[in-house]
Amino acid sequence: MNMTIMADVFERFEDKVSKGTCRVGIIGLGYVGIPLALRISEVGFPVTGFDISDRRVDTLNTGLSPLKHIPHCDINCLVTAGFRAETSFQKISDCDAIILCVPTPVDASRVPDLAFVRSALDQIAPHLRPGQLISLESTTWPGTTEEVIRPVIERQGLVVGQDVFVVYSPEREDPGNKSFTTRSIPKVIGGLTPACLNAGQDFYSRFIDHMVPVSSTSAAEMVKLLENIHRAVNIGLVNEIKMVADQMDLDIFEVIDAAATKPFGFRAYYPGPGIGGHCIPVDPFYLSWKARQFGASTKFIDHAGDVNDAMPRYVADRVAEGLNRSGKSVQGARVLVLGITYKPDIDDMRESPSMEVVKNLKARGAQITACDPCVDVDAISDLRFSDLTSEALRDHDIVVLLTDHTAFDYDMIRNDAPMLVDTRGRYRGESRTLIRA
Repeated sequence: MNMTIMADVFERFEDKVSKGTCRVGIIGLGYVGIPLALRISEVGFPVTGFDISDRRVDTLNTGLSPLKHIPHCDINCLVTAGFRAETSFQKISDCDAIILCVPTPVDASRVPDLAFVRSALDQIAPHLRPGQLISLESTTWPGTTEEVIRPVIERQGLVVGQDVFVVYSPEREDPGNKSFTTRSIPKVIGGLTPACLNAGQDFYSRFIDHMVPVSSTSAAEMVKLLENIHRAVNIGLVNEIKMVADQMDLDIFEVIDAAATKPFGFRAYYPGPGIGGHCIPVDPFYLSWKARQFGASTKFIDHAGDVNDAMPRYVADRVAEGLNRSGKSVQGARVLVLGITYKPDIDDMRESPSMEVVKNLKARGAQITACDPCVDVDAISDLRFSDLTSEALRDHDIVVLLTDHTAFDYDMIRNDAPMLVDTRGRYRGESRTLIRA
């Protein structure tokens, strides 16, 4: 293709973007895809969603939100604006911009699993055409866009950078965080070619306030990993220090709060029962896996992962210590766990360390009851639930605070729990019935 034809393809794409007629297809309607669809629709672009879940598609098409932190009225407005969710990928050919927001987990051996990405590519490949922008937002190892996505597109007879534009622009969603929005969070982007980068920036800048271009898709992929590895390693560090502080009978939260008064050189990270969500427990191992292919080691990453993975067992051990204070054993103990999502005030249970604590205590013979105002209790069949009441607290041998939802009555918890294990630093001071974990 000569430069004149290539410029014509870019200009036609740019014209659709500038006129607001660029139809956007979002593949994966979850914690990333739905907020993205809402924001893109706000600026007037027509949006079509694609997901393999019939239930998710039906929920959205009826104007209801499948996510607790996104109100139904937002989804209703989205549908009213013309949004439609599909399980068939045939309408990909109608889309000018295609954004992949599918899961990228690791397997039991911490090996990256790109099955969802590869499946999505296989589904859309027959429907690709010249003039489209394809963007991957899922977290992955450096080189994925070049080594996995590009060959699929080129097998369709399309030339990247001439017929179609391919970019990597990692998602930065933080579900439930009201301080930042899809629009206000700066957007990193890298293209397979300069033309790809230009098309991607032109598109995203219509609904994102600040773009951060980098030299390549691999650089953009590494940016995402660095962001989450930074958090995982620092959380692993503070979790390790917490276990040392507990042995020294020191309140790690008091120590962190005091250290955080230093106006430079220190950033506070707080310990907990482990790490959860789709990013922090998973993403570091994408780099570890890729690094091994280059003969490089990732000792900090691997050690932090081991520490964070060990925290649920540590919490279970502290529960056992608390029961011992009362002359009881874990076997047969009535344990009330408060909060089973991975972070406060959302319904996201992906990689939740709370569930790992529950699993560990069950394996030791404990009788578990859970309380969580954010989850659909009917959808969790293998766990008994209770409302948070004074009677429920007093009816258990020990109470474990795993996720500190704002809806909890913390005064009532402290007053009525016969023994309380606090993994979130909600309670300060010394008490015979309080155990920090």
